[in-house]
Amino acid sequence: MPAVLIDGKALAAKLFARVKNAVFSLSGRSIIPGLAVILVGNDPASEVYVATKKKRAVETGIRSVSHHLPTSVSQFELLTLIESLNRDVDVHGILVQLPLPPQIDNRVVISAIDPGKDVDGFHPVNVGRLAIGLPALTPCTALACVGLAKSVRPITGLKALVIGRSMVVGKPLAYLLIAENSTVTVAHSKTIDLPALARQADLLFAAAGQRELVRNDWIKPGATVIDVGIHRVVMRGKQSIVGDVAFDVRNVAGAITPVPGGVGPMTIACLLANTVKAACRFSGRPELVLNELLMDKAKHPVMP
Repeated sequence: MPAVLIDGKALAAKLFARVKNAVFSLSGRSIIPGLAVILVGNDPASEVYVATKKKRAVETGIRSVSHHLPTSVSQFELLTLIESLNRDVDVHGILVQLPLPPQIDNRVVISAIDPGKDVDGFHPVNVGRLAIGLPALTPCTALACVGLAKSVRPITGLKALVIGRSMVVGKPLAYLLIAENSTVTVAHSKTIDLPALARQADLLFAAAGQRELVRNDWIKPGATVIDVGIHRVVMRGKQSIVGDVAFDVRNVAGAITPVPGGVGPMTIACLLANTVKAACRFSGRPELVLNELLMDKAKHPVMP
């Protein structure tokens, strides 16, 4: 029997609705969550992604402001903009769309963002807090992966394999899975006999950035597979999108995320949830809105 497709769009829609309710609740306290997005250059994929984020933010009532800078912008100019947004009381979340041009050091830019406004969850303070189990703004794709996996079945005690060790997905995802009491292995390009390791996993998260790396003979029958990869390819003259997982894995897995329509929509929903979380903390009453409207763990386990 083919694997169950995990409907990321439907799960994201539920979280969007809860974010919208939270924004409405905050507006009653004269707080409108604000998200500032900085895009450098004219990368088509980044432009589409930023436009989608802005559209979703507006739909949930979040005030979204975009800053589109030329590719030639200097690091000093970008840092100056970030500093002004750090001081802006109407901005609760700051997102710098990656990648950045070569004259700009990603690490310097990320570290310049106020940790309380770092809705991407990449600031060293947030990474450190996540690693030691303290409340933190957490990387959105990692949050999305855990939420999608938990929508299938409880993950406590299950063997989880994370393929990829980036600070964007792999490492924060491992921290979140440990917090969920999964038994976690992180694999990478130096891992010996990766297919054999994958065959032991109840949960497999593919975030290697390599097209169709994971094959059907890697999969434990009935396993849950979360595919983070997204690759544009031309097949028979038509452009299509594939992930890090080969299509025929669906004949072995118990459940799998589609590409597209799986991790992507949930990632954006988690970004907006992070923005609301930051606004709640700004209000001085972080528990009120989060607990009432965002942390229904039985149905929406994507918030830390």
